[in-house]
Amino acid sequence: MPRTKHSKEFKLQVIKEAIDTGNKTLVARRYNLNANMVSRWCTEYKNGQYGDVDVAVIPDFDPKEMSKENERLKTLLGEKDLEIAILRDLIKKKNPHLLKNLK
Repeated sequence: MPRTKHSKEFKLQVIKEAIDTGNKTLVARRYNLNANMVSRWCTEYKNGQYGDVDVAVIPDFDPKEMSKENERLKTLLGEKDLEIAILRDLIKKKNPHLLKNLK
């Protein structure tokens, strides 16, 4: 598959959409690009490799919102761990020979 050289304007348009939506994968799909490429372009933009072009202001994260999100994710992780433990117990009771494959 041959490499495609994208123009600076196209890259800036993709970067703007990725920053606005906050979803690089969705933007990559829309333009038939690899999500890693879009992510790399956004990183390059943040590092100033595209000059002083102001695509969008990158939002600052509120520490309170970050800690709320962190607690929500910890709770979700705990629920998943509990679910896994319950399922392992069921396997252990019904099929003890399968337990040696789980670790």
